[in-house]
Amino acid sequence: MDTMRDRFIATTTRLLDEDPRLALVLAEISRDGFDRAERDHPDRVVNVGIREQLLVGAGAGMALTGMRPIVHTFASFLVERPFEQVKLDFGHQGVGGVLVSAGASYDWPAGGFTHMAPGDVALMDTLDGWTVHVPGHPDEAETLLREAAAGDGRVYVRLSLQSNDRGRPVGGTGGFTTVREGADGVVVAVGPMLDNVLAATEGLDVTVLYATTVRPFDAQGLRRAVGDRTTADVVIVEPYLAGTSTGAANDALAVLPHRILGLGVAREELRRYGQMDEHLAAHGLDPQGLRQRIGGFLGR
Repeated sequence: MDTMRDRFIATTTRLLDEDPRLALVLAEISRDGFDRAERDHPDRVVNVGIREQLLVGAGAGMALTGMRPIVHTFASFLVERPFEQVKLDFGHQGVGGVLVSAGASYDWPAGGFTHMAPGDVALMDTLDGWTVHVPGHPDEAETLLREAAAGDGRVYVRLSLQSNDRGRPVGGTGGFTTVREGADGVVVAVGPMLDNVLAATEGLDVTVLYATTVRPFDAQGLRRAVGDRTTADVVIVEPYLAGTSTGAANDALAVLPHRILGLGVAREELRRYGQMDEHLAAHGLDPQGLRQRIGGFLGR
């Protein structure tokens, strides 16, 4: 199976052929994959070099001219390093674009903490008007990317090497999808966390919701999953900073007594970089770690 990043390169190359409004802005990362696109569309494929603030600023400048920019690099260089440009050049100026990241929280541990971005979605959550997609499979990444490219708004698409075994229907309204129904609580699995959540909750009487669009947060979908319970126990499993969506879930259930457990990447930096699977286990995001924490929270 190809990776989400592979699919992004192939899909964006085709989109550039199909839509003259689209432009691609790179900062060296993934440039080799766009050799043909750069030859075919030299005026719409721009590599600014290792200048991430310029990367975002150039994309926003293109948007001001009426183009639809797709801006791409590692998450730490796309969201964290040029955050002021994301805030001002896109948000303050009121223009749209598609930010597409690679690397996720710890896809390339050997690159060190400079190449890890567990706080990217939490940081984007401080800005108004952004849609945030976290696909869990390359097929989902393609669907969400095509939808974002065809629109006009501000969209962040977070790609990862971690993937579920199969893709699921996504896009459209962006609401949560019910994968499993139960009576003892609700577990929201975000993007590539779904397979591990399903394995961890096997045999537990819980509802599992699948989320690939996390902003806007599907408050109505969460309330619908809780149903007519007089109290609610909710677990949110995210592949980035733990607790990123607990505030949104609290707001969604404000009129109902509830408990929420936010699971994700811990704030503590892991300085023995290891491999991606070792990071999952260290943060308790493998099936065994999730089973222990979800079961403990629900008293099972």
